[in-house]
Amino acid sequence: MSAQTDKMRTVRWLVGVVLTMGALAWASVPLYTIFCQITGYGGTTNSAEAEADEILERTMKVRFDATLEKGMPWTFKPVEREMEIRIGETGLAFYEAHNPTDRPVAGQASYNVTPFYAGEFFSKIECFCFTEQVLQPGETVQMPVSFYVDPAIVDDPDAKFVKHITLSYTFYEIDLPDEERQASLPTN
Repeated sequence: MSAQTDKMRTVRWLVGVVLTMGALAWASVPLYTIFCQITGYGGTTNSAEAEADEILERTMKVRFDATLEKGMPWTFKPVEREMEIRIGETGLAFYEAHNPTDRPVAGQASYNVTPFYAGEFFSKIECFCFTEQVLQPGETVQMPVSFYVDPAIVDDPDAKFVKHITLSYTFYEIDLPDEERQASLPTN
């Protein structure tokens, strides 16, 4: 075996390592997101098509939290800070957002639930966080979130003792959708 063959083998091996590491880095975010959605890890909630099949007598207090990413010009807050619902009962909460600027601003909400292990039992039926939101200059909106706590929580060894769940949202600014961006351009 020549030195040239050894160098080529080493180069191919290094290129393979770099490509493998790049592929793993590229796939890590979607894989982690899927993992969190399946397991509820990190307070990731579930989404549901319909209400729970069963409503228990036991109640759960749900607290609502709202924050803004640095630089997001809106104001954002829960309309109601806390509600008590029966486990399995559908709750409806509202968050209020206001755009005090003189330009349209688009935002997207990220969310989580604490304690984290309760995330897999917190199911959202409808939520403003599923889509981007665009507020016009000076506009104020109330945005709904419809949810329930899955009755299976009472059988989980870690989550069965939970009495309070906090649903937190953080809004961050995103690029305006194309149609909004076109509408906000000055006309000549």
